[in-house]
Amino acid sequence: MKKNILLLAAASTLFLSPSLALGAPASPDSASVASIRDKALQSDSFAYEIVEGLTTEIGPRQGGTEAEARARTWSVSKLKALGFDNVRIEEYQMPTWVRGEETASIVAPYPQKLAIAALGNSGSTGEAGLEAEIVYFPTIDDLRAAPDGSLKGKIAFVSHNMKATQDGSSYGAFGPARFVGPNIAAKKGAAAIVIRSIGTDYHRNPHTGNTNFDPGVTPIPAGALSIPDAENLERMIARGKPVRLKLKLTPKNVGMQTSGNVLAEVKGSNPDLPMIVIACHLDSWDLGTGAIDDAAGCGIIGAAAKHLQSMGQPKRTVRLLWAGAEEVGIWGGRDYGAKHANEPHAFAMESDFGAGKVWAVDFRLPESASALRGQIVSALAPLGVVPRKELAGGGADVGAIIAAQKLGIIDLQQDGTKYFDLHHTPDDTLDKIDKAELRQNVAAWVATLALVANYDGELKPEAAR
Repeated sequence: MKKNILLLAAASTLFLSPSLALGAPASPDSASVASIRDKALQSDSFAYEIVEGLTTEIGPRQGGTEAEARARTWSVSKLKALGFDNVRIEEYQMPTWVRGEETASIVAPYPQKLAIAALGNSGSTGEAGLEAEIVYFPTIDDLRAAPDGSLKGKIAFVSHNMKATQDGSSYGAFGPARFVGPNIAAKKGAAAIVIRSIGTDYHRNPHTGNTNFDPGVTPIPAGALSIPDAENLERMIARGKPVRLKLKLTPKNVGMQTSGNVLAEVKGSNPDLPMIVIACHLDSWDLGTGAIDDAAGCGIIGAAAKHLQSMGQPKRTVRLLWAGAEEVGIWGGRDYGAKHANEPHAFAMESDFGAGKVWAVDFRLPESASALRGQIVSALAPLGVVPRKELAGGGADVGAIIAAQKLGIIDLQQDGTKYFDLHHTPDDTLDKIDKAELRQNVAAWVATLALVANYDGELKPEAAR
């Protein structure tokens, strides 16, 4: 009798759940999501292994260089060892700028050396360097207002008042001093430009980063001063005497070089469901070892995908994009968008803001996915993560594919209060990674991925369809 009851129960289960009868995976319930989230929170080691490996075995890995090529080889080996599918490199060519000698010193009236780093795409002073009077601009808007031709033969100095913010919004507000300041100064006739570093620390470490010049504008020497040195320079200028600076920056462009993206996948069970792509960037600037920017992001998404695998095959394929050459022009993200524009994607996420704790979540999903949104909010709440009303925007490396296919997006917002103390400086090293906060990121990511990758409803916002 007992045997017959068991057979009847089994038959009833198959009748009520045909997907189980066919061997298809069921969507994870809240208990299983909570279990994998808590496991990652308490004991994940994959993320730190990735960050430690990249920073120890590769170190700095600027886009287009031999070090970045070694990082791709390392990543393929690591992702295969973690058991991912379709691990591969997709190469592309890109123009490559490399750093040279960098010195700056006040010649008069208060002679002393300054700590400086060239900005990416800076022009060269030549081996002899250049010496000129400084013209001070407290903000980028003051530089914009300068009359055309007024800076001929002068060195522009642009400052700002960037402060730390949890959401990193100060970068957008004050970053233009680097993003476009050198281009503006060049158009106004400046011989060179120095800026107060786009950062929030008071170490004597300058912050590098890319700048760009419009077509037809000859790049001028462009460097960032450490914040203590920039403030010292401001005090000199305030004393009312002309200040002369001797500057030597000798970077060069070495032409088209090979970069590339590293891709890997967790294969989904339903090929009819468009995939989701999760991204970080593999390259770093050359001053530090790129621990927070962005080995941490690769560790977070790699570990989250590994934990997702342990739950069984998800419905949707999850593609990992470890993008190349983000820092020097988002070359990897743009190449991915161009090469994969015709492949069906539904959704994208990115981790590229260090390893600070996730504190908020933003969504860009259709109204029909409101239940999914609620599940994610509930799964993240025990981690101290709260929903916001802001629309998710994705990130640089998924920007091109989002634009091409108008994808759904979720942003797991990290605490960036200390991020710009380290950003693009020699201080971006492994010791700055907090292991507990890194695990909290992985926990938030895997809880989100487990729900999104097993959701078979529409993920693209209504406006995209």
